[in-house]
Amino acid sequence: MDILKNKVTWSIQQEILESCEKRDLPLADALKEKGLTYDSLRYRDYPGSVMQHGRSEILDDEAKLSGSIPAISFFSGAGGLNIGFEHAGFENLVSIEINEVFCNTLRHNSPHKTVIGPPDNLGNIRDHEQVLSLLENIIGTSKPFEGVFHGGPPCQPFSIAANQRFSKNSDKFKRQGFNDEETGELLFDYLWFIELFRPRAFLIENVSGITDCDSDGKIKAELDKLANHGYEIAPPRVVNAAHFGVPQNRMRWIIIGTCTGKPVDFPEPDAEVTPCSYTFSRDMSGVENHQTRKHSAGSIRRYMQLGYGARDKLGRVDRLDPNIPSKTVVAGGTKGGGRSHLHPYAPRTISVRECARLQTFPDHYVFTGSTARQFTQVGNAVPPLLAYKIAKQIRRGL
Repeated sequence: MDILKNKVTWSIQQEILESCEKRDLPLADALKEKGLTYDSLRYRDYPGSVMQHGRSEILDDEAKLSGSIPAISFFSGAGGLNIGFEHAGFENLVSIEINEVFCNTLRHNSPHKTVIGPPDNLGNIRDHEQVLSLLENIIGTSKPFEGVFHGGPPCQPFSIAANQRFSKNSDKFKRQGFNDEETGELLFDYLWFIELFRPRAFLIENVSGITDCDSDGKIKAELDKLANHGYEIAPPRVVNAAHFGVPQNRMRWIIIGTCTGKPVDFPEPDAEVTPCSYTFSRDMSGVENHQTRKHSAGSIRRYMQLGYGARDKLGRVDRLDPNIPSKTVVAGGTKGGGRSHLHPYAPRTISVRECARLQTFPDHYVFTGSTARQFTQVGNAVPPLLAYKIAKQIRRGL
């Protein structure tokens, strides 16, 4: 796909923008009149040609492993961990999720799978009795559970980026960590279920900043309790998804525990990081969740002056550099959408689908809800490709 063909000339682009500003005409309407789209526009530093710096891995190109090792998904979100584990030969029996929009996406993509969550029930694992009753109705009461638990408790209390959305004068600007009344202790609720069911293996995922908030050693104390129950728990690993085929810098904190007598070997990282150029050279025709924002002429005029990696300070968006991994795809708050980055070759913000490709979601996977909520779902997720590579190692360990 030639992503640089059909671009307008610089002079024509200037004429279109000036006409919109003088006539107070929406740029989207002006482009449509001329049979153009936002992808027809260009940056000042028009590259002329695109160099491919390596090819991103795509989950659909990876071998889908057979098997049916049972798995339970906690804090399922939009399903990033679910997809990776399913592709590695696990069978996700149940997804537990508190957000109804996320539950709708899970049900839309896997209508025959069980989801514990709204509107059927709360899906709140803080309510131990309700979730326990629902789980036992599905997987039975026998313990230990002959499968795997996986989940990433909400990371907002431990995330620097999540808190910097607020004013410096706000109490929420500083990370609340485990003191966050709503979600700070959910990790320990998850560990309660692990201790109760004793799955053969478990995975915990979060942002790397979680350790900064654990000055009292609460995590280690809880993990030591699991070790006393026979779990081999590898030391926490902080990894960059860009070293595992994901075309995005995304630092994650991973813990894997098993009761098989030996710890799981973590997948070996690639020596080089994965650039995002291939993500933006793939054909976008026919994919869902690819509605792009209708920027004003003024916004485009600012964006088109930016070089690779530069930031538009007014909109607080960054132009991606295709030669290196994308900046982290962010979720934004639960009441507002994620803030997407700027496309490397067209002066516009990237779509939900383009964000999903940076996260390595398959194109057939559909995100439901408003566009703002779709961005939140994608930005909250674990990259399925990273999940797949970790799940393969867990499977070998079992």
